[in-house]
Amino acid sequence: MRVRKRKGAEEYLLEHSQLAVMQPDRWQGRWCDRFCNNHPLHIEVGCGKGRFITEMAKRNPGINYIGIDIQLSVLSYALDKVLVADVPNLQLLRVDGSDLLNYFAESEVALIYLNFSDPWPKSRHEKRRLTYSSFLKTYKKILLPQGEIHFKTDNRGLFEYSLVSFSNYGMFLKQISLDLHASDFAGNVMMTEYEEKFAQKGQVIYRVEVQFIKREY
Repeated sequence: MRVRKRKGAEEYLLEHSQLAVMQPDRWQGRWCDRFCNNHPLHIEVGCGKGRFITEMAKRNPGINYIGIDIQLSVLSYALDKVLVADVPNLQLLRVDGSDLLNYFAESEVALIYLNFSDPWPKSRHEKRRLTYSSFLKTYKKILLPQGEIHFKTDNRGLFEYSLVSFSNYGMFLKQISLDLHASDFAGNVMMTEYEEKFAQKGQVIYRVEVQFIKREY
């Protein structure tokens, strides 16, 4: 998601450092201390303007959430929503998704959301896709042994690529939807800003849940 630069965004985040974590590496392995509880930790890599992660935090007070985005202005808009929602179980990080090992300890995260990630369609940019093998290696380290990844996209090419990438990594694919909003699962879905616009236009949304375990027969 690319948005116009927001004047004063950095100062705004600094002003609310109780929600926007300025030195997240200090909390690696200690996020339960940051939240002052031992609730499960869910993170969204590429949270955009924060609608999804904020609504999830409101809906599930017994889960701790962290919204991650590298873009300063985007994260400042997410902060707007967090302040209005007044959810104590949500924090924001301005970090790169490729550096998650610097901020989360092994087996510290229960679930990772990847919502409408940049498809990076050109072959030379394959390694930038958030479902590329090097990212999966990172996710596996920070997730609990049976932790999950929930992946959504409107890009069929990225979805097909990701299914192959997940399978090649020996992951168990479940809840695969080739048209999410026409499925029985649609009523349980929390939408992002982009997703709502796509759904109103009748655009197909793809979704899958995966785990780093092989199915036992």
